[in-house]
Amino acid sequence: MPHTSQARSALSAENLALVDAVARLGSMAAAARELGMVPSALTYRVRQIEDALDVLLFDRSARRAVLTPAGAELLRAGEFLLGEFDAVAQRVKRVATGWEPQLTIVADALISRTTLFELCEDFYATGAPTRLRLRSENLSGTLESLQGGIADLALGITGEVSGPGLQTAPLGSVPFVYAVAPHHPLADFAGNLCEEDIRQHRAVAVADTTQRGRGVSYNLLPGQDVLTVPTMQHKLEAQLRGLGVGFLPLPMAQPYISAGRLVVKTVQQTDRQIRLMYGWHTTRVGRDSGRALQWWLERLKPAATRDALLHHHPQH
Repeated sequence: MPHTSQARSALSAENLALVDAVARLGSMAAAARELGMVPSALTYRVRQIEDALDVLLFDRSARRAVLTPAGAELLRAGEFLLGEFDAVAQRVKRVATGWEPQLTIVADALISRTTLFELCEDFYATGAPTRLRLRSENLSGTLESLQGGIADLALGITGEVSGPGLQTAPLGSVPFVYAVAPHHPLADFAGNLCEEDIRQHRAVAVADTTQRGRGVSYNLLPGQDVLTVPTMQHKLEAQLRGLGVGFLPLPMAQPYISAGRLVVKTVQQTDRQIRLMYGWHTTRVGRDSGRALQWWLERLKPAATRDALLHHHPQH
């Protein structure tokens, strides 16, 4: 078996060009003339490549130098490798101008995936070399990802933000409504629902993705049965199926309320509004660095963008 380092050294751009020349021209002599080499030197180089890879690249029994299947695969894969080399060179050159190699964005379950992907499309249209990494978190897990350095930008933070080099800005407010499926027993209940009415029915709760402690939960009553789900989209579907009840963000629930697939009920509790923020690491933004993060922060400044991130939830 060839040694890994020898095999890698054989896959240089120069060696791939030698093999390609022999394959195109059909002989070592013709390829040597094109490359300005002595034929014996070219033959020796080709044999070195074959020894390093432990394969035969050319069938020498024919009058012309004909690629073996292994040789043909080398050139096919080599074309891909050369393209990758060029792409890496361009990426390194552009990263040197201040673009981060990767930007990690964490989005809370309340954030519109449609709007987030539209922003990604706009970002890629700039030709930026930065690779995006998207994460989804719930409740305190969103802030934890930012504070722990996992994310560069967090969308949909709730609670107090603390930590060196962190900055936040308002994203907006999301109203919640208590909604049940039309076939759920509470759908026909008249009047305001009190805690005792609600306690008798299973609640659907989104799991907090925090890695520290048990996390937080909202509007769960002592003794109430609970179905815990991983995302707000799962919670919505569970309530559409009548598997449980609970508060849902109005922007996400509205299309289903309008279609008659959810019924809004009044409760004795006051209406819920959750204020959300977005946050980032200020140490990762500077005049000569953090251009990808700067782009996202500029796009978050208009109120229309922030509003769309919270309220643009088309029915699926």
